Amino acid sequence: MKPTIAIPRHWGYPRFALDQRTQQGLILGLYHYPSGTELAEQFGDGWRYALMPNKNSDEISYLQENQIQPLSPQELFSEITAEIEFYQQQIVILQQQLAVVTGGFTNA
Repeated sequence: MKPTIAIPRHWGYPRFALDQRTQQGLILGLYHYPSGTELAEQFGDGWRYALMPNKNSDEISYLQENQIQPLSPQELFSEITAEIEFYQQQIVILQQQLAVVTGGFTNA
């Protein structure tokens, strides 16, 4: 069974998705202040997002939907390419360590 999230129709759909990369960071969570509630009257109704500025930080930002900017396709491509290169380097390092442990013999 696939996990699903049901959003009441009268809330409107969020602009950003979980795990989406933005200029402000990675979206870790989202929550909604429905209109007519005390929180919505105090802070404004709509979607709010919890973002982690970078993966090496324990800092979390809480922003309104209008405070978040998506990455351009070029920025997204550059970020993902850099992350792939990082992990490819990590794989090479791990393969070298494995070769030392096994005396040069691997199943690869």
